[in-house]
Amino acid sequence: MSSHDHVDLPLTPGAAVLAWLWPGAGHISLGQTKRGIFIMAGVLFLFIGGLLIGGLDVVDRKNDRLWFIAQVFCGPIALGADFLNQNVIKTVDDDKRAQEEPERLTTTSLGRVNEIGTLYCALAGLMNLVVILDALQYRPKHPPARRTDDRRTGETA
Repeated sequence: MSSHDHVDLPLTPGAAVLAWLWPGAGHISLGQTKRGIFIMAGVLFLFIGGLLIGGLDVVDRKNDRLWFIAQVFCGPIALGADFLNQNVIKTVDDDKRAQEEPERLTTTSLGRVNEIGTLYCALAGLMNLVVILDALQYRPKHPPARRTDDRRTGETA
């Protein structure tokens, strides 16, 4: 095969959307079940690990916008974590909390724990971005056979 020979690969936007909705689902839909399961395990382990290390506060679209851009590539799971963070954790009335628990005035994780959790969730999102792009341009195990006929003369090689 020479350097100017090019085989057009089909784009599969449906698989890319599935890969965003749930990590690994795009590859499973393309028939690459084992690969999809490995992707799912890797991305979700990293994302959930970040949540367990730093708490829901590590996914925060208001205070950590740049980190959230990377995290949102994990799909609805990141949006759900942000929704819980914004609407459940951060909406607790500060005065009520101060009266009930005077020693606990913050709901955010602090220090390196927050940084590590944020980093894990962002890395999971960036890893899933690569997976989404891979699912978009599907490469079957056996690429379509290319034609070797000479169209000018009509002869087949």
